[in-house]
Amino acid sequence: MDRTSDRTAQDGPLHLEVSAVSLSAAVLPLLAAGPSPSPTPTAPTVPSLKEAHESATNAAGWVEENWSTWLAIGLRVLLIVVIALVLRAVVRRAITKLIERMNRRTGSSTATALSGLLVNAERRRQRSEAIGSVLRSVASFLILGTAALMVLGTFQINLAPLLASAGVAGVAIGFGARNLVTDFLSGVFMILEDQYGVGDSIDAGVASGEVIEVGLRVTKLRGVDGEIWYVRNGEVKRIGNLSQGWSTAGVDVTVRSDEDLDKVKETLAAVGERMSKEEPWNEMLWGPIETLGLDSVLLDSMVVRVSAKTMPGKSLTVERELRWRIKRAFDAAGIAIVGGATVPLEGAPAAADPTAGVAAPSAYASTVSPQSMAASPIPPPSTSK
Repeated sequence: MDRTSDRTAQDGPLHLEVSAVSLSAAVLPLLAAGPSPSPTPTAPTVPSLKEAHESATNAAGWVEENWSTWLAIGLRVLLIVVIALVLRAVVRRAITKLIERMNRRTGSSTATALSGLLVNAERRRQRSEAIGSVLRSVASFLILGTAALMVLGTFQINLAPLLASAGVAGVAIGFGARNLVTDFLSGVFMILEDQYGVGDSIDAGVASGEVIEVGLRVTKLRGVDGEIWYVRNGEVKRIGNLSQGWSTAGVDVTVRSDEDLDKVKETLAAVGERMSKEEPWNEMLWGPIETLGLDSVLLDSMVVRVSAKTMPGKSLTVERELRWRIKRAFDAAGIAIVGGATVPLEGAPAAADPTAGVAAPSAYASTVSPQSMAASPIPPPSTSK
């Protein structure tokens, strides 16, 4: 046991000495070499063939897992778009055919001159274009809008915020443009109901004249002086159409109360018969010129009413010509036409002077008359010296 301890005591210092020598031998060359150089940048590692194969396999697997979903969504979107386009084309074509059929039916059902003149070709064309344009626009908006919402729903997009925003925007636009919406809707119903058309003479309350253009928002009228009125359709509360159906030409002839009524009636009948056979009055007159009789009887005059049914819008022209012919016929027949101020009858006593019953002015009306001076108060005596 003493030998072992002695050996251990002898080997311990030797082992430490060898380790120190080896450490110094390893460190000295590094110190002699100086500071270590900076590391050089290394080139990017190129993935190996195995790694590339694994990446391609993963991508192919992801595509294989999702391709059915993509294909289903694409086919659904394509189907929605195709159905929407086909439906839109079919509806627009049906609207066009319906408008054309309405025009043909209106043109073929004109059995009388009255119905033929109620709706002329230009008026039918404008009315058809307006109605067809409105219907086609509404149909396109509804079909394409519904298709767009269905496409968004296919992509699983939440449509609730979109619909809520559209509703709020619609309410705001409705409040801000309510006058525009009112004008548009009024114009649509005016056209659909055929209340008036181009060439009609109407009284719209705010303005009157001949219609030169009918729009969905504004109607253009030309007044009697040539001015153009732009009337908003929403502002029209009542419309008096002077050109639909027929017009009535009425002439009041005032003659003296002692005229022979049979002679007056015969003269008027001859004028009406002659005028009804001449061009172009035979086309403007849709009925015989009738003497309706006495419209009023006064002490010194009487009014004979003459009336005739005319083409729409031609009543004033017929009235002017009828007055012209009646005046010439009455002059030839020796019938006097009176009017305005009262005309005294021949042989009747002259009316009394209206001032005959008025009393003479008083002498006191003049301040310089003797009566006025005598009745004036005596001035007070002067106190000045």
